[in-house]
Amino acid sequence: MPFNWKIFQTRTLTAAVFAAVMLTGLLWNQWSFLVLFSVIHFGCWWEYLRLLEKIHNRVYHLYTKLGFMLVGYAVMLLFCGKAFAISNYQLNENFSLPVSAAGFAMLVLGIFQAKNFKLKAFGAAALGLLYISLSWALMISLRQYGIAFLNNSPLIDFGTIIPTGLIVSIWINDTMAYIVGSLIGKTPLSVISPKKTWEGTIGGIMLAIIIIGVIGYYFINISLLSSIIVPALASITGTFGDLLESKLKRMAGVKDSGSIMPGHGGFLDRFDSMLLATPAVWIYIQLFLW
Repeated sequence: MPFNWKIFQTRTLTAAVFAAVMLTGLLWNQWSFLVLFSVIHFGCWWEYLRLLEKIHNRVYHLYTKLGFMLVGYAVMLLFCGKAFAISNYQLNENFSLPVSAAGFAMLVLGIFQAKNFKLKAFGAAALGLLYISLSWALMISLRQYGIAFLNNSPLIDFGTIIPTGLIVSIWINDTMAYIVGSLIGKTPLSVISPKKTWEGTIGGIMLAIIIIGVIGYYFINISLLSSIIVPALASITGTFGDLLESKLKRMAGVKDSGSIMPGHGGFLDRFDSMLLATPAVWIYIQLFLW
């Protein structure tokens, strides 16, 4: 395929804006982090439901869509601990229940307003509570690891380290897998995504482990074991997350899940890897660090 300068410029500009927004949300404070992943949460849900509409050949009522999104967001708020408190009000204690109640009310309205209710399509949508909402809820939980409190107020904040390490591991894995696969890739990884190769996948995982491992151990003073396991888990499970979303898009008969980012697709296209990587890293942190 001949080089297209216009497409290259579009993709580069979009990537620069995307990186700036992500880093600002990740590193500014816990509130910018919550706002960032709240936007990502609703964006992923909207695209997920659109994919399901194509797969099941039906249209969800607007109340149904909003209901699932609000119930899912209540799950996210439930994982907001002391770091997300406004005066004496904590999001998980004071806002999660009303948001979930509003969501369930909309779901009931959506069911009765639907012209032809299909249980299978409704059940597939409900899986988004695990696939999307729980994953981002666990990301919020990871953000709170490393925050020291004084009188219930955040005093020292190292909570960006694990989420940022997880996300950068996936970025490195995706980039290096593409480069290695382009140079030496010959063996297709899966029929779901024919362009992915075993050589590129293994190369991306190994380079992510090496780069993040060196940074984590020598520059951030994280244990060698965690500096290796976190990028390994993020890269391996992230690859499965990418394949899962590719499967959904193939079933829906679309190339991209959305078009919010010109040249790069939609929310699910950008964050599919994180949706499976986040729970995997969270489980490791819970079992061996917390």
